Amino acid sequence: MNEMSHLDDDGAARMVDVSGKSETDREAVAEAVVSMGGETRDALFAGELPKGDALAVVRVAAVLGVKRTPDLVPLCHPIPISGVEVTVKQVYAGARIEVRVRATARTGVEMEAMTGAALGAVALYDMVKGLDRGAEIGPVRLLAKSGGRSGEWRR
Repeated sequence: MNEMSHLDDDGAARMVDVSGKSETDREAVAEAVVSMGGETRDALFAGELPKGDALAVVRVAAVLGVKRTPDLVPLCHPIPISGVEVTVKQVYAGARIEVRVRATARTGVEMEAMTGAALGAVALYDMVKGLDRGAEIGPVRLLAKSGGRSGEWRR
């Protein structure tokens, strides 16, 4: 941890050169929680929101977030995504969005999973804001990753 790989010798930000790394199967899982009032949560999971099928919108937004991560996170490499799974589950606070991303690549997919979860959460807020402006997003966090030199990690 003494060397910051995203900095060059002069301390300027740079994209890390991963050309010398081997391609390995990579997977990352991230989540985002959207807290909202009970009535809003119930309407969401009953499919009764005024804007329509919010759960479908959230899943599509999360996949889009995964695919667009290198356009949004400045030092991310564009990598070939093999698969994305998005689940939205009811929790006491509101909704929990989980995004699982897979790729065979030279770098991990943690940022893709977290970006997908975050964008899914923003899309969900957009779908419920008419009923609940006080809805909150967070935490957005990495739950697990596997593959690459550092191997497996779980929260």
